[in-house]
Amino acid sequence: MSTLKIINRKGEGVGELTVADDILVTDRGEQAVKDTIVAGMNANRAGTASTLRKGEVAGSNKKPWKQKGTGRARAGLRQSPVWRGGGVAFGPHPRDFSQKINKKVTKLAFCRAVSDHVVGGTLKLVDDFSLPEAKTKLVRELCKALGITRHCLFVTAAVDPVLTQAARNIPNLCVLAAQDIGVWHVVRFPTIVMARGAWEIIEARMKDITKKKKEG
Repeated sequence: MSTLKIINRKGEGVGELTVADDILVTDRGEQAVKDTIVAGMNANRAGTASTLRKGEVAGSNKKPWKQKGTGRARAGLRQSPVWRGGGVAFGPHPRDFSQKINKKVTKLAFCRAVSDHVVGGTLKLVDDFSLPEAKTKLVRELCKALGITRHCLFVTAAVDPVLTQAARNIPNLCVLAAQDIGVWHVVRFPTIVMARGAWEIIEARMKDITKKKKEG
């Protein structure tokens, strides 16, 4: 059994939450995490790099000079890759870098990534995330109270426009709703701070994954 400490906005402990071992995945899924992250990064590639082949470079097919008798190397056309301004022999062309990842692999990767945070103690629960007004100063005070000095992800139960606006000027701090986070977000940030309601949503997603594994 793993235990998550619940703290308030002042950084004071107000309780504990027990996480059942049967929803944590720590014995498998490392490769699934890697494959999911790589696939996501490849999907974000534009794939628009493009060069011209010798047949696509503007110019005539006239031979620059006769084949023999000039003392120079023979040449067939000015668009040759060996000439300056000619085509590119093996240059890049537009392509789609996206990869197919099965849904089961993605779900396993998410469960493994969250489990690592739970076991490693880098996931914190806050009883209440709400702010009275959208001021960056309030978020900085919250981070100081929670002891956050590095990259951090705030996870709310639902979209919180006030907290999102207050945190957008703080570098390396991201605010997302529980239903919007994926494997990349969980792996990207070394510290995750969740609202208690957000954890219930994440826990339900993890239970769904482990339940299907047992049924299979």
